Amino acid sequence: MTELSGPVLRVAEAARSFGLDIALRVMPASTRTAEEAAAACECSVGEIVKSLVFRGVTSGAPILLLVSGSNRVDEKKVATTIGEPIERPDAAFVRAATGFAIGGIPPFAHSTRLACWFDRDLLAFERVFAAAGTPHALFAVSPAALQRAIEAPAIAMG
Repeated sequence: MTELSGPVLRVAEAARSFGLDIALRVMPASTRTAEEAAAACECSVGEIVKSLVFRGVTSGAPILLLVSGSNRVDEKKVATTIGEPIERPDAAFVRAATGFAIGGIPPFAHSTRLACWFDRDLLAFERVFAAAGTPHALFAVSPAALQRAIEAPAIAMG
């Protein structure tokens, strides 16, 4: 493994603060997309956690959806569940809200506290892989432990 960068170290520290025991991995190839991450981890696309940032249409607040890599977000269904319509913001909004670039956004360690929801389909797996701060870094974790640590309600996303 190569030396860990600042964003990856931030993720490691946040994981420790949540009591999560994770092993960070920096991959030689990109893990920016769910498909790339699944290939790098030799797992199914469903085992990849996509950290997708939306903006509440009414509140303007950032909203984090942790979604199984094999699912597409049904924005109307999610809006009904969370009580607010959502929209996709631009990359600058995402970076300002999280402190990370798209393709490397972890499920925690953000620069601001985000409202967060967890795709219940992730709970079917023994372990899942999530981004660790850069498009080349990730970590494996129990989805149930991750959901408990970040206190995100499990909902249907698709």
